[in-house]
Amino acid sequence: MFGKAVVTDMINRSAENETDRRLFLKSAGVAGLGVVGAGALGGAANAAPSGVSDGAVLNFALNLEYLEAEFYQYAAFGKGLDDKLTSGKGKKGGVKGGRQVAFATPAIRKYAEEIATDELDHVAFLRKALGGAKVARPAINIQESFTAAATAAGLIQPGQTFDPYANEDNFLLAAFVFEDVGVTAYKGAAPLITNKTYLEAAAGILAVEAYHAGIVRSALYSKGLQDAAQAISKARDSLDGKGKKDQGIGSAAGAANLVPTDKNGIAYSRTPGQVLNVVYLNPKSVTKGGFFPRGVNGAVNKSA
Repeated sequence: MFGKAVVTDMINRSAENETDRRLFLKSAGVAGLGVVGAGALGGAANAAPSGVSDGAVLNFALNLEYLEAEFYQYAAFGKGLDDKLTSGKGKKGGVKGGRQVAFATPAIRKYAEEIATDELDHVAFLRKALGGAKVARPAINIQESFTAAATAAGLIQPGQTFDPYANEDNFLLAAFVFEDVGVTAYKGAAPLITNKTYLEAAAGILAVEAYHAGIVRSALYSKGLQDAAQAISKARDSLDGKGKKDQGIGSAAGAANLVPTDKNGIAYSRTPGQVLNVVYLNPKSVTKGGFFPRGVNGAVNKSA
């Protein structure tokens, strides 16, 4: 019978490695885990249909949560994640850019603070769920990446700078980039998760991200920023492959489109590769760029 420490180490190592996981199951056997119990395997020992483990999918999500948490923590509170929430496997990187927003509208400041707290909780939860298999925060660029995204969307001219922290309008437009991508990312990753406990947790995070997206989209609409939001939507659509699934918030002259759905009233999905196309700001198959200048950590790191 394996000791608890040995089993824990093997599970952690297997979380992103299909070969190790199969060897572990073959050599140990669920029935032979003794005091650890079969339940201790959680999602780490389950492979998704595509061959990507649950741990790899959750680590992919953790990379995105690092990005969102850093963006919102700076906007709301003027500081990034505590160092103790950034360690893990892979190369740990710093954060370039970020500062507190001087919000003019008290309600929007409260939105930012609540979303920042939620994103911080997501980081802490995923890190705890992944245990020793969790990845470190990769290098994140909040500065030049938003300028590149705004230039691609036509919000600014080449050579100009877009500062997401300059005012609350810029903050909301920058948040719009993240929130819609986060919703489609979790929905797209759901079929890859085999462990029901992890799937339920991911569904819970998806619901929260959808609430966030609704807040941001509604705030943008109330400020009359439909055209700018549409430009960002078109830019995202140009990055994630064929098809026009991304949607703006409606036009100033037309009806609101605060809930982006298909004809059946269902939110659309992005594959992990398509999500990386957006955050890498590159429609090609690459492993770094944009908000992640050295790429994300973990097994899922290449855009579509």
